[in-house]
Amino acid sequence: MKDALPDIFSWIESFSRWAIWATISLFAILRLTGTPLNLSVQITIALVALFVGIPHGAIDHLISIPAKPLARFALYISIYILIALLSGWAIATWNLHGFQTILILSSLHFGYGDAAYRNEWKSAANQRKFPWWIESVYALPAGFVPVILPLTDPRAGNALQRIHPTLQNWAGSHLQLLRTLTIVIALIAIAVLLLTHSFAFAYDLILLTALAVTAPPLIAFAAYFGFWHATRHTARLVPKLPRAERLAREGMGLKAIWSAIYPGLYALLGTGLVAAGLMIFDRSNFSSGLLWSSLVVIWALTVPHMLSTSRFDLRAIRN
Repeated sequence: MKDALPDIFSWIESFSRWAIWATISLFAILRLTGTPLNLSVQITIALVALFVGIPHGAIDHLISIPAKPLARFALYISIYILIALLSGWAIATWNLHGFQTILILSSLHFGYGDAAYRNEWKSAANQRKFPWWIESVYALPAGFVPVILPLTDPRAGNALQRIHPTLQNWAGSHLQLLRTLTIVIALIAIAVLLLTHSFAFAYDLILLTALAVTAPPLIAFAAYFGFWHATRHTARLVPKLPRAERLAREGMGLKAIWSAIYPGLYALLGTGLVAAGLMIFDRSNFSSGLLWSSLVVIWALTVPHMLSTSRFDLRAIRN
């Protein structure tokens, strides 16, 4: 029976690429035809895409530590929740500095996680991995492009003001410098990747850059998070979950993917309830809307998620 694990990585790559192409095409057409998209509609679309991406980080406890002994497992869960609560409190209390810090951490997490994805695919297919320096050439711009370019887009001002007033001037007088540096680094990385025949990495980086400069800022990031980063991370979960791995080895690829998704679905409801609760019970910090409260919850969960997955990322990148 054919092992479906390499196919899973291939399917997910195709899905993520087509999803980004569809987003780019849609907003290119809207821009060419001069069709405006109401900010409220953009926020709604962004919320949907963000919520699609939530389950991928909700099962860290299943892949990071054995369920037994129970005391050790309970300690891990307790520390994980504590880090998330402290992170959420810090972001909500120090909006601007919390936002800036999470941008840097998230960018590194996104970039190196996506780079690790391709090496894990090569491992599944029994192929030689990319060297660590090629992974890093891709990882740095691949993490910062989908974060920094949307936030430095001239269209981002109104959206940031709508999300939370303190975020509008998050980069101060360095906004254009950050944008220029990000684009230059991306172009240099693309050139290096093409010269080293790392065509898949180069293509992905071109695609992410096109998304960041074409789609409205909120949707650009949310589409990346939900349809690119989260789906590729889900593929990486398959060989780490015993049931999903067994299904993949038995050739049942779609069932294996579902086995890596459904354990995290509880997080969709949980995030929605917590975000709504914050708006109701802490109006001073969360009166600006559901998107801000949802982002705070997602960012708060991202901090322990990054810590939990970092060792898998580094292991995949190292040869």
